[in-house]
Amino acid sequence: MTSNKEMVGQAAPPAHLSVRGIQKRFGGVHALKGVNFEVARGEVMALVGDNGAGKSTLMKVLAGAHIADEGQFYLDDKPVTVASPNDATDLGIQIVYQDLALCQNLDVAANLSLGDEPVKSGWGFLPRLLRPLDILEMEVKARKAIDRLEVRTLQSVRAKVGGLSGGQRQAIAIARAVGAESSVVMLDEPTAALGVAQTRQVLEVVKRLRETNHAVVYISHNMRDIFEVSDRICVLRHGANVTTYKTSETDPDTIVAAMTRGLDNEAKNGN
Repeated sequence: MTSNKEMVGQAAPPAHLSVRGIQKRFGGVHALKGVNFEVARGEVMALVGDNGAGKSTLMKVLAGAHIADEGQFYLDDKPVTVASPNDATDLGIQIVYQDLALCQNLDVAANLSLGDEPVKSGWGFLPRLLRPLDILEMEVKARKAIDRLEVRTLQSVRAKVGGLSGGQRQAIAIARAVGAESSVVMLDEPTAALGVAQTRQVLEVVKRLRETNHAVVYISHNMRDIFEVSDRICVLRHGANVTTYKTSETDPDTIVAAMTRGLDNEAKNGN
């Protein structure tokens, strides 16, 4: 399965996560119009489009934050249901929103275990919420997640998140998604508002997600970043597929043209 148009270039790798015919309406606004989308393990799939193209809506549908009005979900070609964020999490689908959703008053280790804090054994007579936290296990878990992505600028998992740079915070948010035993990681504008050095740090982390065999969905308006990290580029326009390009076989001008005008045959057919 590819997009509504055949993928430009060579055949796509086997899809890990795919959706077909996704429809989403918000009142009178038809945000997604039969969108098909897929991403493979070990691949960074960029999702691009002008403002209002449906990128963020599709991401939220994949993450269970929005429920699709119509459409089918598949994981390794098996039909699955994604009707809530818990469904997505159970399937190994994680999203890192632009606001990161980190607690700045907590340290790195606490943020990486947020919502799934380990507790000490031997306290089974108490409800889980009343059991003491296993701080050492939290630190070990955090260090493994950070080391897995080779985040070298972070000196200690006990550092408060509020005192870290934007690039470090973004890396921590990505590490948390990876540490949740995920197979799909979706990133919404991960380099927005970052400086050159911080952007470089985040892009290196994204590349390493390919090496950890994750399926990565990458939303960005920055063409330079897209062409550096992505393997394929899926273009949306007015809530519908335009086409999917192999990154090595296209260029920024072609992508911008597809985002703003669609394909030539669409224009000729009046679509």
